Amino acid sequence: MTRNCELRIAQPMFDDLTAHLFPGDGDEHGAVIQAGLLETPDGPVLTARTLVLAKEGEDWVPGNRGYRMMLARFVAGQARRCRDEKLVYLAVHNHGGRESVAFSAVDLESHERGFPALLDLVEGLPVGSLVFARDAVAGDIWFPDGARLKVDQMVVVGPRRRVLTPAADRRRTMAGARYDRQVRLFGANGQTILAGSRVAIVGLGGVGSLLAELLGRLGVGSFVLVDPDRVQPSNLPRLVDATDWDAMTWMVADGRPQWIRRLGAALATRKIDLAARVIRRANGKAHIERHFSSMEERAVVEDLKTCDYIFMAADGHRARRLFNALVHQFLIPGVQLGTRIQPDPVSGAIVNVHTAARLVTPAGGCLLCNQAVSPTRLREESVPRSMLVAQRYVDGDDASAPSVITLNALSASQAANDFLFYMTGLTAPDAFQGTIQARPLDRRVRLVEPRSDPDCPDCGPEGRRGRGDHAPIPLID
Repeated sequence: MTRNCELRIAQPMFDDLTAHLFPGDGDEHGAVIQAGLLETPDGPVLTARTLVLAKEGEDWVPGNRGYRMMLARFVAGQARRCRDEKLVYLAVHNHGGRESVAFSAVDLESHERGFPALLDLVEGLPVGSLVFARDAVAGDIWFPDGARLKVDQMVVVGPRRRVLTPAADRRRTMAGARYDRQVRLFGANGQTILAGSRVAIVGLGGVGSLLAELLGRLGVGSFVLVDPDRVQPSNLPRLVDATDWDAMTWMVADGRPQWIRRLGAALATRKIDLAARVIRRANGKAHIERHFSSMEERAVVEDLKTCDYIFMAADGHRARRLFNALVHQFLIPGVQLGTRIQPDPVSGAIVNVHTAARLVTPAGGCLLCNQAVSPTRLREESVPRSMLVAQRYVDGDDASAPSVITLNALSASQAANDFLFYMTGLTAPDAFQGTIQARPLDRRVRLVEPRSDPDCPDCGPEGRRGRGDHAPIPLID
């Protein structure tokens, strides 16, 4: 039985490809996409890494059996590169039309004739073909064991999400009275998209808790929740729906015997369970998967592969490092969120407050390039705390950073709106794609343009971008 497969591609590559395939001459043109392959619980996913355009009259010529073809030497050269780079070879061409497309009989015959030899050449990797119309795509992927996949959707990851399928879906979408007011903004189809979307919230503290409420109320259909902590009394002002029962405040109060305080801490509600409760009160149909652990676990990464969007609301720089790698390696967009309250070290007076919603996408905004991952903090978080104290890297009694729910709400609402507009296609094509910093003390907003380093190991052309499973993931054994 032929299974379905998703293909992810970053907007700049998609724009280059469509400009090549549809230059306005009404003719057919060719190219090759070299893609990563990742296995997920929902099935295989292809991640476009490199685009090679076939040159007219040199690589792309009149065909012997069909209308046009790519020359054998060009095909063999690209296939050998895929073999060496552990990537999937995808031949690309276009047909006419706009909203539907399919392989011709000649196309399918060429697959039967040519793919077995290509499979031998790439040595254990799949090969395939894509055919495009203006607003549609179809794909046929062959595996060495005889299995075949069809590409049932291409997800274009850019300022706004775009999905191409072999044929336009003409089914009428219904939203119902529950979401009537928000459907007036983005339509019943937008509500259907949200119901079918899958998001991850990493860190269910002050910002993550608010995101759970906001996304649950929007009608997002599936969640992956990640946090290793339980509710504490100091969390209660900032966690949505948290109560004294969740924190076991009477058991962990000062003056209680140590064994009672330890028991109370162990019985306190896990933050992932509190967030799940919040989501289900907003949307009883939501599917929720929970990980009572840090992000740096293999099972967490496997679940994140299937997400449409990742909200990074954890404080740690190890988590930021891993999140940045996953965005680029698996082509999953996301946002890193934070709040900083800076007191004067002498007087204690607050001198600066800012909140940040930093977009991180395969097309820009890399955390490494923008110095949002500290090598020093990475090193500190990678060794036991007792060793850090002994080496005086940290104080033994350092206090938690200040945190206020109203400040957390600034970045949480910005991130939720960015996600909403991205998924439903409302984001303007030229929308700002960097970091938005709110500075509430002086009621200003600062826009920070993202930087990009061509030698970056994550977003650079020779880095991990689009490599799928055939590249090591940092911090994961």
